Amino acid sequence: MKYKIAVIPGDGIGPEVTNQAKKALDAVAEMYNHIFLYEEAQLGTAPIETEGNPLPEKTIEVCKNADAILFGAIGDPKYDQDPSLRIRPEQGLLTLRKELDLYCNINPVKVFSQLIKNSPLKREIVKGTDIVVFRELTGGSYFGKKELSEDGEIATDISTYSVHQITRITHRAFKAAQGRRKKVTLIDKSNVLETSRLWRKTVTEIAKTYKDVKLEYLYADNASKKLILQPTKFDVILTDNLFGDLFSDELAVISGSIGVLASSSFGEENAIFTPVHGTYPEAVGKDIANPLASILSAAMLLEHLGLTEEADAIERAVEKSLDLNITTEDIKGKNKYPAKTSKVGDFIADYILNQEDSNLNFINMHAGQSTII
Repeated sequence: MKYKIAVIPGDGIGPEVTNQAKKALDAVAEMYNHIFLYEEAQLGTAPIETEGNPLPEKTIEVCKNADAILFGAIGDPKYDQDPSLRIRPEQGLLTLRKELDLYCNINPVKVFSQLIKNSPLKREIVKGTDIVVFRELTGGSYFGKKELSEDGEIATDISTYSVHQITRITHRAFKAAQGRRKKVTLIDKSNVLETSRLWRKTVTEIAKTYKDVKLEYLYADNASKKLILQPTKFDVILTDNLFGDLFSDELAVISGSIGVLASSSFGEENAIFTPVHGTYPEAVGKDIANPLASILSAAMLLEHLGLTEEADAIERAVEKSLDLNITTEDIKGKNKYPAKTSKVGDFIADYILNQEDSNLNFINMHAGQSTII
């Protein structure tokens, strides 16, 4: 089969980790007789510097014509440290979501057994955690009207939601729950926010049509505590744009490493696949960034294309890299000499192409990593 994949490396470590994801996809193409046609596009800091626009029209065109979109990361300390700058890299991503009507962000959080020791939570609390967060992406204060008074003393961000926006992501969340443990937790602040009250009313009505799925409600402040105390009690989390942003980061910490968390953003016709982590500017160019989140994003991309066997191959390769401690310094475990970003990518690709080889063969083949410091 032949597929067109838009590739947006983005900022910071984005290009480095995205290259490793492409290695995995290339190995899949060779092993399973597919053709992946990549078309690279710009988003973020680079086009701001050259065009004064974080999202060029060409990028929108490339994305709309692709079967799927692989994205790296976005952001730059220069813009983070200067709030007076009116044009920012993140505006490009928000605009792209709007242009493609990417209304549903799906963020799976599964704690790998090999990484439990890295979690700040006790083993008995975090073991078995398997959560999927469904975050609405097109509404709320991120997209609402924003105002700053002429004297600079009063700022306003308006949060708006429609029944239509809530309905379409709610159906996705409940359908996902039907294939999992049949539980949806709606996280809101309906005790104080009118938008949350609309969320609760709408979701409650829709839940009546999914009789096999249990719906529970949690206020956001209570949910933040329960996610730390009892993460295994959650299955599917459904929430709005702001709360989804916050809870995704909280869950990333629980997992033991944000470097292994992938995500996807869906519309009716387009989908973007991207790691949860940021741009990690301190690591740029050092070949030390963890590429597993980007590689797992590529696995999600394959699943979206209906290539489930191929996606499973990538996921098995990631598990094997963790088993053999062929990992970057953030999760090196017992490995005295952590692997470089590119070495991890090489291993993943090699495993996909040689899945019948023994652990010993893989260790010997990639032993050279111990001399690269």
